[in-house]
Amino acid sequence: MLEGYRIEGRGAAEIAASVELAIGDGSLLPGQPLPPLRELAAELGVNANTVAAAYRTLRDRGVIETAGRRGSRVRARPASAPREALPFALPPGVRNVSEGNPDPALLPPLADALAAAAEHARHAPTLYGAPAVDPELGELARARLDADGVPEGPIAVTSGALDSIERVLSAWLRPGDAIAVEDPGWGALLDLVPALGLRALPCETDDEGPVPEACERALRAGARALVVTARAQNPSGAAVTPARAAELRALLARHPEVLVIEDDHGRDIVRQPLAPVVGGTERWAFVHSLSKAYGPDLRVAVLTGDRTTVDRVRGRQRLGPGWVSRLLQRAAAHLWSTEAIDPARVAAVYDARREALIAALAERGVAARGRGGLNVWVPVPDETAAVAQLLRAGWAVAPGARFRLATPPGVRLTTATLASAEAEELAAAVADALRPPTVRRLG
Repeated sequence: MLEGYRIEGRGAAEIAASVELAIGDGSLLPGQPLPPLRELAAELGVNANTVAAAYRTLRDRGVIETAGRRGSRVRARPASAPREALPFALPPGVRNVSEGNPDPALLPPLADALAAAAEHARHAPTLYGAPAVDPELGELARARLDADGVPEGPIAVTSGALDSIERVLSAWLRPGDAIAVEDPGWGALLDLVPALGLRALPCETDDEGPVPEACERALRAGARALVVTARAQNPSGAAVTPARAAELRALLARHPEVLVIEDDHGRDIVRQPLAPVVGGTERWAFVHSLSKAYGPDLRVAVLTGDRTTVDRVRGRQRLGPGWVSRLLQRAAAHLWSTEAIDPARVAAVYDARREALIAALAERGVAARGRGGLNVWVPVPDETAAVAQLLRAGWAVAPGARFRLATPPGVRLTTATLASAEAEELAAAVADALRPPTVRRLG
């Protein structure tokens, strides 16, 4: 079953470590099944409960997943696997629309911002004991949050949206707790949840954001936290409308003990105004990442929330990395203060590219979702078949399994760099991939 790799160990910790080591060096691959409990216990000469404890540890760490009688297998994106080992090599000439990246041509140049930060550091270098948040960035961030209607709260700076979310979840939740997540939703978050030992409860999402009835079911089922994407939702392009935000706030008012995290990575790349969901519960956090508008490598996100939550994040951050580089923070402040990009223009370009594909798909009878942002979600009857057929046609798309829990199959198409002529070609390829095989052969 393991194609030559032998799991070793006498205790649960040793067995779990053996599996993680194999995943880390590529001996065990994502999706690969593991031996049944009793079979591995007999091979190792240990009690089945020992293997069960090892598998439970691996599951809590987000390394493996279990599916009842179908057994256990390595997760599609296990926490122990190096990220760069997971993508497959694309054949020559294939156009990649699977990655979810912004258009490099729409990102601002960083040379002036980094030079300004370096010049400031030359005169006033940041030393141990300095404030974790650059004063100028903090002031600019608070002004932007105020303009968007985000409730008042202290500011922290983290290394991106996922870093913020992980720190907030870790501040309040413990392994075994349940968390309500969008479905379909951000694949990185769906991977993070089991890696923290948490349980994901899916909340159906439509074009206006999480469906309140689905969120209500998750909260009644014991979810201690809810994560909402404000706009440019990945993978569906949903954006929370004022009406939907009001519904969600009314729902959360009946569950004031629930931790609410709102992710607004779409500011400056979408036209939809923010309709905040946070603020009506005792514990809340709002994170704005600069990655999509200013560059993924900038690694700066601004976090606000209730004082206890932000204090816990800051305190734990002090015991780890200490702070996010003030050089990067000052570079981010320079980008904001000099208006390095024109958000309206950037949003218009992304909207035109996304809407061109949706229109081309509609002309061919293919339904698609994509209200804002960089991606389009297309429901399909069979993900594996659709992804394979599109690859043969010269298009690499992201399988929906990376982004969904209970949602029916689909594929995600990134339109950030898609030219108008390409939109027609891709739409034709998608429509052909969705035809029954016999129809496709006859055509």
